[in-house]
Amino acid sequence: MFFDTWQGLGRIVVVGVLAYAALVIFLRFSGKRTLSKMNAFDLIVTVALGSTLATILLSKDVALAEGLLALLLLIALQSGLFNGFRPRSFDDFSHHDAGRDFW
Repeated sequence: MFFDTWQGLGRIVVVGVLAYAALVIFLRFSGKRTLSKMNAFDLIVTVALGSTLATILLSKDVALAEGLLALLLLIALQSGLFNGFRPRSFDDFSHHDAGRDFW
């Protein structure tokens, strides 16, 4: 009723500890910018990190290595590895010079 097998609970404990430790290490290497000074885009990435961590913990179909790669990819994108592809904030659009054309 409360759980299926002790093996399933053990998997959650082991994978949870390893995934959480890896997430902390990845975030430490990526720098403080990854989770600080949050705008809407940063919030989306943070929610995606949490969702990915939950999927790693609860889905037997996702191997630990695959989940860690997904976390690493999200953090790399967020920390600016692909800075040229990062969307501009909405503030950039709202503070344009009224005398200039967008073109």
